[in-house]
Amino acid sequence: MTMSQSRTTQPNDSGNSREQILYLLKTRGAQSARFIADSLGITTVGTRQHLNQLADEGLLSRCDRAEKVGRPASYWELTDKAQQRFPDRHGDLAVKLIDSVREVFGEQGLDTLIGQREKESLAEYLRALANCQTLGAKVKKLAELRDREGYMAQAIREKRGIWLLVENHCPICAAARQCRGFCRSELEIFRRCLPEAHVERCEYLLDGARRCAYRVSVRPQ
Repeated sequence: MTMSQSRTTQPNDSGNSREQILYLLKTRGAQSARFIADSLGITTVGTRQHLNQLADEGLLSRCDRAEKVGRPASYWELTDKAQQRFPDRHGDLAVKLIDSVREVFGEQGLDTLIGQREKESLAEYLRALANCQTLGAKVKKLAELRDREGYMAQAIREKRGIWLLVENHCPICAAARQCRGFCRSELEIFRRCLPEAHVERCEYLLDGARRCAYRVSVRPQ
């Protein structure tokens, strides 16, 4: 079998390949057809076919970006319709519950609810981090925990002593849009889990970024 044959997507794999493309663009942001093909191990021709089909379904859009050399290159990114394919945990129900809590108990009652959620999450995370000996190990464990909760989380080492905790998806986005107290609470949880580090949110989905990301850096001695 030639290399080109081994890299060709089989017909019964086409649906899976399109799902992989959506996942890749969700976690990596806008990318070129060549990057997508290389990442998934399929031909560029096959990749372009999938991209055009996804675009026809309203799931992808294409934009041109200036390159350092040569003509602008085409990049593909998810549309709002595609973003909706990734689960938001019972978003409509969460929004209605928040509205009901506000109406019955006021903002103070909502703050109490968020505080209880924060307390429970913090206790769970601290138990999981108990055996982690380094900052890097803690960030990786937090990413693992968040990934299980649906945040499509990753731990990325930027350089010595600095890590990124990246969340490519927010499964409680509808609730967070309705009440940003959830976001403030999550930042506070990370800070309390990592007292030896400075934790700041450097990318924020609700401010228009494609994801949320937290920069974790060792505090100066």
